[in-house]
Amino acid sequence: MSSREIAQLTGKRHPDVKRDIQSMIRDLKEDVSSFAHIYLDGQNRNQTEYLLDREHTDCLLTGYSAPLRMAVVRRWRELEACSEAPKIPTTLPEALRLAADQAEENLRLIGVIELQAPKVAAIKRLAAAEGAICITDAAKHLGMSPSKLFDWMQANRWIYRRGGSTRWVAAEPRIRSGYMKHKVTALKPDIETGVERAAFQALVTPKGLTYLAEKNIGASL
Repeated sequence: MSSREIAQLTGKRHPDVKRDIQSMIRDLKEDVSSFAHIYLDGQNRNQTEYLLDREHTDCLLTGYSAPLRMAVVRRWRELEACSEAPKIPTTLPEALRLAADQAEENLRLIGVIELQAPKVAAIKRLAAAEGAICITDAAKHLGMSPSKLFDWMQANRWIYRRGGSTRWVAAEPRIRSGYMKHKVTALKPDIETGVERAAFQALVTPKGLTYLAEKNIGASL
């Protein structure tokens, strides 16, 4: 269930629900980015929502009032009812129709697998790669312009700039997740103190590149 749907069901503001989810995930010592999903809002802008399974939804609702919990519980029942097993056919025409439907679905799935095969192979290559690469090269691997990847990473808190600096810095949560790392590119004396300071370059790790490819970031921008 998405954070947007939870907001609608409970009457809460979506930013407030997202903040609740972020706080909960931090308390659980899990990676909040693994629940994140990008969607387009009414103005065709990239926005972030969170997709929760039943267990995490239940955990979130423990801090909400009984009426709000009940609204979400009822929605979960509706979702679970939609996923119940299909009715067993009782007549020959029903059985033939079911067999035909299953054959069509099998063909559709085969087509999906064939279409996804190159992407799956590419993701496996990325995961097996050694060493981190710069963001510009990462954009090339993802089939998108570097400027759009920089914009996406900034909007989704993968990178940021310290005050007055022109260099991008990898966000600490992305480093802890193994998605990014820093490379020392030079030692330069500080203008005011003369003390040498390290100049860093933010790099995307194979794990981070695989995550971006699985999320199909290039196709969403």
